[in-house]
Amino acid sequence: MTILDGATFSAYFDNYQRSAWRFETQPVYTMPSEQANIARFLAGEPKPPEHNEDWHEEVREYVAAGKTIGRVRTVRQPLTDYQRYQLAWGIPGNVEAGEDIRILDLTEGDLGLSDQDFWLFDDSTVVHLNFNQDGTLANLELVDNTNDVPTYLVWRETALKHAVPFSEYART
Repeated sequence: MTILDGATFSAYFDNYQRSAWRFETQPVYTMPSEQANIARFLAGEPKPPEHNEDWHEEVREYVAAGKTIGRVRTVRQPLTDYQRYQLAWGIPGNVEAGEDIRILDLTEGDLGLSDQDFWLFDDSTVVHLNFNQDGTLANLELVDNTNDVPTYLVWRETALKHAVPFSEYART
């Protein structure tokens, strides 16, 4: 596997042709850029109108270019504070921008899925997102062996089969 720098990883978003899809498994992501907003959420403050706007603009551009972007977010009950924040403040705007986000509740089992976060670009390129115990990003790792890609495709199909659209999950 090859460790990627941020610019190289970003280029996968700039250059994908058809689809980008993420499998999101961590109960907490500790990203410095989100800490102030998480504190606001936990304090019961209203969501800022510009929340996550840069990502929303990118998603709108992908969709306007005829590309798809989506993810399956796994959860287990009880939800972490981060997951509650993500479901209330993060995901709704992403969906509104055009990202296909589905929720997979794995409280009762794992369905044989990986616990590895990854992006899958154009059904052919896999990048692992590796995290430290505290939820900080450790590194980004390109899966060099293309013989491994079919396993990721199966995981995606399984996750999509058992996940529900965010709008349906939000109603529960």
